[in-house]
Amino acid sequence: MEYGIISIVIPFFTIIAAIITRDVVISLLGGAFFGLLVLNDYSAASAFIALFDGIIALFTEGWIVKTILFVVLVGSIMEMLNRSGAVDEFVEFLSQKAQKIDSPTGAMLLAYIIGLVIFIESSITVMVASIVAKPLCDKNGVSREKLAYICDSTSAPVCTMIPLNGWGALLLGLITSSIASGVIQGDAISILLQAILFNFYAIFAIVIVFLVIVKDINIGPMRQAKSRTYTPIPRDLESGTSPWSMVLPLIVLVGAVFVGLYLTGNGDILKGSGSTSVYYAVISTLIFLYIYFVPAKRITHKGYFEALYKGLSDMIPIAIVVILAFLIGKVISELGTAAYIASMLDGTISPVFIPVLVFLLSGIMAFATGTSWGTFSVMMPIALALGGVMDISSALMAATVISGGVFGDHTSPISDTTIISSMAAGCENMDHVRTQLPYAIIAALLASIAFLIAGFVQS
Repeated sequence: MEYGIISIVIPFFTIIAAIITRDVVISLLGGAFFGLLVLNDYSAASAFIALFDGIIALFTEGWIVKTILFVVLVGSIMEMLNRSGAVDEFVEFLSQKAQKIDSPTGAMLLAYIIGLVIFIESSITVMVASIVAKPLCDKNGVSREKLAYICDSTSAPVCTMIPLNGWGALLLGLITSSIASGVIQGDAISILLQAILFNFYAIFAIVIVFLVIVKDINIGPMRQAKSRTYTPIPRDLESGTSPWSMVLPLIVLVGAVFVGLYLTGNGDILKGSGSTSVYYAVISTLIFLYIYFVPAKRITHKGYFEALYKGLSDMIPIAIVVILAFLIGKVISELGTAAYIASMLDGTISPVFIPVLVFLLSGIMAFATGTSWGTFSVMMPIALALGGVMDISSALMAATVISGGVFGDHTSPISDTTIISSMAAGCENMDHVRTQLPYAIIAALLASIAFLIAGFVQS
């Protein structure tokens, strides 16, 4: 059945609702309900039943359950690393080593490198980089605003470039949902890995930060940013600290993913099951953490399970977003939104311009809502379906949403990452937004050009 313009109204309503309410869960739930209302001949009772039956039906599919478990269990791993003191010990180790790079460039490079190597969660990245580098930045006359910019621009971009974390769990689930609904074909983890090559905003943001550091580039409001007075913090440099309590679990997590891909792909990691691999990777990491931490008395048996449950509970909101994103992806597919948009654009807008338009729309939505994750959840099913109908690479379309979400998140004063970055670095939130904005816009302009070129090559 053809639903015409109404097939566009439903996702448009979801986007507008997310911008107005800044509540992704309510927006996705509302969008799914109104979509099901259309699919059930405008019977509210039937749509209500279909909504909650549809949520239950999702759990009959193994890959969905594995993806959701991966999302929540990643939270348990992060909680255990925090509770065991592994994160604190890692920070202390880096702080001690920081004395060897006592210069403005060295201080900024320290924050930059931490942003690159800690990719498990964007907030952890920001906090660790700020805590370690802030005293050295103050001592060497580096402004807190520049520190906040470095930390912010190497957190979310790196998390999307190395998606072995909650970011990857969400993105993998969204892509897998589109594959399951039949709007695109291929393997979710292969598409996600290929999307990294097209993640232009993240790539340019990371490169620009490096150039800003080594060339001491200050543009716009950053020129007026002042450094803070340095106050030495007493440290026991003889105390024994090691990064391994933090590093080893991450090695196990990353290694287990590739082992899983190899085994499930019968020797070909590109043909392996992404949902199965990441699921067993977190299981393996949790087992390793028990064997590693409990006998060493870094955490008690009881504390281990308290951290397990606490981490699970912390990730429930994200799991709900993933579940609802799966549901609305199926609804949009049944409405035929992408096919209708493609028929409207046929002969009007060239497929060459579709990637850059999706990038800009995703950026606007993330800026208005302050959430890149919410933007991913709403825009990914639409972008992938549109790409499938217009014969545009799924990896490229996924990357446009990822890049747009991160760009909007970087420029939004209500973004949690923006707020955490300014708070951790010790500067005012709006000062951080103003000083970071010119760099983010430059990266976005370069990304727009890159998406135009990619759209031309792909068409």
